[in-house]
Amino acid sequence: MKAIRVHEFGGPEVLRLEEVPTPQPGAGQVLVRMHAIGVNPVETYIRAGTYALKPTLPYTPGNDGAGVVEQIGDSVTEFKAGDRVYTAGSISGTYAEFALCKAAQVHPLPANVSFAQGSAMGTPYATAYRGLFQRADAKPGETVLVHGASGGVGTAAVQLARARGLRVFGTAGSDEGRKLAREQGAHEVFDHRAPDHFIQIMKATGDRGVDVIVELLANVNLGKDLIILAKGGRVAIIGSRGRVEINPRDAMQRDVDLRGMVMPNTSPEDLASIHAALVAGLENGTLRPVVGKEFPLAEAAQAHRAVMEPGAVGKIVLVPYK
Repeated sequence: MKAIRVHEFGGPEVLRLEEVPTPQPGAGQVLVRMHAIGVNPVETYIRAGTYALKPTLPYTPGNDGAGVVEQIGDSVTEFKAGDRVYTAGSISGTYAEFALCKAAQVHPLPANVSFAQGSAMGTPYATAYRGLFQRADAKPGETVLVHGASGGVGTAAVQLARARGLRVFGTAGSDEGRKLAREQGAHEVFDHRAPDHFIQIMKATGDRGVDVIVELLANVNLGKDLIILAKGGRVAIIGSRGRVEINPRDAMQRDVDLRGMVMPNTSPEDLASIHAALVAGLENGTLRPVVGKEFPLAEAAQAHRAVMEPGAVGKIVLVPYK
């Protein structure tokens, strides 16, 4: 099979398309023929060698994808060959024509959802769900602010929060991004390039502040987040690209909580709960993944550049057979 391989950490150019043996499923494992592969910012950090967890070289990147079950190993009873599924984790890596997964990393993909949409589920939607509900404990009736509401995690957070009955604010840096955030259910959307957008957000709450912030770029926003939180507010820190300086008094005055998270810390029980909710949301139509750009598998380097561009809209997807 064809797969992207990384033999050394570095820039996007280290992503190389190679021919490798097709893996075979052992007990409790599932082999999935990939029809679409989700690309996430975290994969660029891993590729560059800057992420805390480094895989053993060489490796095939990727956790997210969607396709059809090709083969199952012994003791797998939840799936059979031909089932449509999405993946949230992989043993062998998903940037390939086939991906070997544990059965627990594979989830049903409803017939009303495309493979490209399914490839957006594993990391973005699970991250948004965990950040909103398992870490920040967002409740119906509260106000949530989603920074970067037009990207993969951002659109997921907007849809999930709106479906749960929250008042949803979003920020985006382009007209296209702000339009998309509104279409996904945000009640109010702000231009995060405007110098006064934090003031605008505070005014929109009647100067009360927001209850929950989904923070995707903490190194830019966190210091200002603390001054627009309501008393008892929570920040789910999902993404950051560097250090930030904050004034602890801003947190003290409002009794706020800063709650960091990375998906590898999620327990198996919490993961099962997340994906049960996500599959239900796909089935009933409240979750509608937005696909941005699609690239052939051979152009993984271009996809890694695209996913890190400011103002990226929707999910970046690789297609093995394009």
